[in-house]
Amino acid sequence: MSKHNHRRHGAALGALLLAGTALSGAAGWLAVPAFAEGQAAANAGVPAVAAPQVSLPGFGDLVARVRPAVVTITATERQQAEQASSPFPQGSEQDQMFRRYFGQRGGRGEARQAQALGSGFIVDAQGHVVTNNHVIDGASQVKVTLDDGRELSARIVGRDPRTDLALLKVDAPSPLPFLNLGNSDAARPGDWVVAVGNPFGLGGTVTAGIVSARGRDIHSGPYDDFLQIDAPINRGNSGGPLFSLDGSVIGVNTAIFSPSGGSVGIGFAIPSNLVSSVVSQLKENGRVDRGFIGASTQPVDATMARALRLPKPEGALVAQVEPNSPAARAGLQPGDVVTALGETTVRNPRDLARAVGGLRSGAETTLTARRDGRETQLTVKLAALPDQGATGKEQPAEAAPRGQLGIALTTTEEAAKGGLELPRGTRGAVIAEVRPDSPAAEAGLRQADVITSVGGKAVDGPEQAISAIREAVRANDGAVALQVIREGRRAFVAVQAAAPGRNAATQQG
Repeated sequence: MSKHNHRRHGAALGALLLAGTALSGAAGWLAVPAFAEGQAAANAGVPAVAAPQVSLPGFGDLVARVRPAVVTITATERQQAEQASSPFPQGSEQDQMFRRYFGQRGGRGEARQAQALGSGFIVDAQGHVVTNNHVIDGASQVKVTLDDGRELSARIVGRDPRTDLALLKVDAPSPLPFLNLGNSDAARPGDWVVAVGNPFGLGGTVTAGIVSARGRDIHSGPYDDFLQIDAPINRGNSGGPLFSLDGSVIGVNTAIFSPSGGSVGIGFAIPSNLVSSVVSQLKENGRVDRGFIGASTQPVDATMARALRLPKPEGALVAQVEPNSPAARAGLQPGDVVTALGETTVRNPRDLARAVGGLRSGAETTLTARRDGRETQLTVKLAALPDQGATGKEQPAEAAPRGQLGIALTTTEEAAKGGLELPRGTRGAVIAEVRPDSPAAEAGLRQADVITSVGGKAVDGPEQAISAIREAVRANDGAVALQVIREGRRAFVAVQAAAPGRNAATQQG
């Protein structure tokens, strides 16, 4: 052993000793009296720690059964390497030398390969493999390494970016071991779970923990319904299986919350019931067919519930209905609050998105909604979910006096003169200014928002808007529901007006 290693070994031993001293108490370095030595000899056969009465479960048998069907995914992407741009004057001696060593000025270098490592698992004997879409997204070549070390080429059967799932297919000379998808609805917070995967390229790594929570929304998409777990998962675990104690897969490990980049005990897995639905469609069609109604919705908070006279702050508030969409043909209107789709209760927009997305195009179902304090039922026939995008640009508007909500209003004509681009025929009152720390600012209203209705009543200009706001404030304990157009899209905003008497000199909206 070298002197350096000897010193390191000695330091480590010293640290262990110091740790032991700290645990033993303040008298750890004192001489032991004779009577203490005699007492220690008398108790030499007594264990220091009592044997545990209840043993924790072991996972060795479970892992031995499931591990052969867990695989490592290697996704290769060809990337064009950018060559460095010369910082020297073109044609100079320094420029020529730079280009000689670092490539042509501003050019592109030779293609290089970038590899991403992830995890996956086999779901049938024919070699279908489930993983995350982000593991293989953009890959020109995908390989699957089995637990026994065999490496097989894989083709992508289908991908579903909205749920971050992908299905691969490998061909093997004999049937492959596979895993069964279990019932994720049976998983309860506190239940034991085991994760197997390929963190940091290590492969075949097993970790254990519990289900921490259900139904987590991590804002990765409209169908978020994650299981939160504390079993350590890290980079490379993506796409790997999460097991219950019976050996069935109850989730696909997908994401972690980590300020440091490593596991801090907060991981997220896609529930197996959602995985099962997506995988069956990918296997059948190579894509997922989801229903679409063509309505934008938003949550209902307590202020909005008071403003719309709802019994409680639940449901999906319809902010916009696309022309000639299934929702429009069914008679759904902005301001309606959807409370159920078929037999499924809708407590928030995510419930509605999942319920609609769980049905295929062409399906016919019933929408239950509250309108003007009454419940109505509408029959809707779903279309296929299209790709969506949004464009728009916020522009300044002409100022006008501020009022009770902390906003200044102007006409659409004056706003257009100031450069604001509005859809043809837009009527309403344009917000020219939002006072900082005002009720409007707290509610999220912005300059250039166009108020088109107040409390469900259409307004054509600032005067009507101010009058309607005052009426709504009196009728609903200060809660006002405004429908606004922002960047070409419609939305509802609930504002809790200032208490009576505040800013009494400016009561103009």
